[in-house]
Amino acid sequence: MTILDPEAWLDEHGSALYSFALLNVRDSHRAEDLVQETLLSALKAKDNFQESSSVRTWLIGILKHKIIDEFRQQSRDATPDDPDHALELAEAKNAEDNFNESGHWSLPITDWGDSEKEFTRDQFWKFIENCLASQSPKMSRLFILREIWGMETDEVCKEMGISPTNLWTTLHRARLGMRKCLEKKLHH
Repeated sequence: MTILDPEAWLDEHGSALYSFALLNVRDSHRAEDLVQETLLSALKAKDNFQESSSVRTWLIGILKHKIIDEFRQQSRDATPDDPDHALELAEAKNAEDNFNESGHWSLPITDWGDSEKEFTRDQFWKFIENCLASQSPKMSRLFILREIWGMETDEVCKEMGISPTNLWTTLHRARLGMRKCLEKKLHH
């Protein structure tokens, strides 16, 4: 398949694009819309494709930009009385319960076994997806951008319109929530 064969993009890459979008936005209809927007943008920009990367890598890159735009819009639309804001406050309170008076973990760290083996399993990614779904959308978005996509702090802050302090506080809470959730799912 060549870049000049856009009719094959959906057949060849549609499933991967949809899975990636769904993991990030957690809404099947919005994920479908993002895939369609990605394919439309790719069709318009096909003459700019650099054949040094694969078509899938190029399409995922376009999709990432669409998802970041989605996250940015959701952040702008959030209000202080939003239920997600209340969820974030509750998660912050629960995060405090993880530590004793001296600041150490109140529960011992659980052995996760061979983490490389676990990481490669599809079931592990299902756990990640479920654990992300249990967190507020803001925490989930920031966790995905920083920890899964590997974006730099300044890049995440710029894209999401937040301060580094806000990012690190939110990521700390998100990591605590992910740790609790993964330990529960991997050992029960």
